[in-house]
Amino acid sequence: MSIVTDLLARSGVIAAGQYTYKAELLAYEGALSAEHANIIAISCYDMTKNMAMEGDMLTALNLQGGNRPPQGWIMRGPDYTVCVVANVFCLIDNHKGSLNKTLGFMRQALANSSLDLV
Repeated sequence: MSIVTDLLARSGVIAAGQYTYKAELLAYEGALSAEHANIIAISCYDMTKNMAMEGDMLTALNLQGGNRPPQGWIMRGPDYTVCVVANVFCLIDNHKGSLNKTLGFMRQALANSSLDLV
């Protein structure tokens, strides 16, 4: 099984995907059209690059950011959450799933992933 398939089997996950560090969609499953999955992959790539830049700025200011390289990020709305670890994203229905359990699973499954952005 792939990480995408494993994520989709988790409670509350409505879609999951994986992208390259060049913003290309590698795989996706769930309640997304191919077009929407591609848009999400590009958005996740862009946000991850932005997080890396913010980490660099904090490091340059000697604020001991401790967040470089970025390992992931989360954006939570009232109904849905986007969760990204390494180059894998998932969409979670907040009313049906647990962010903590899903994030914990992603962190464990992707612990040895390369975090270098090309």
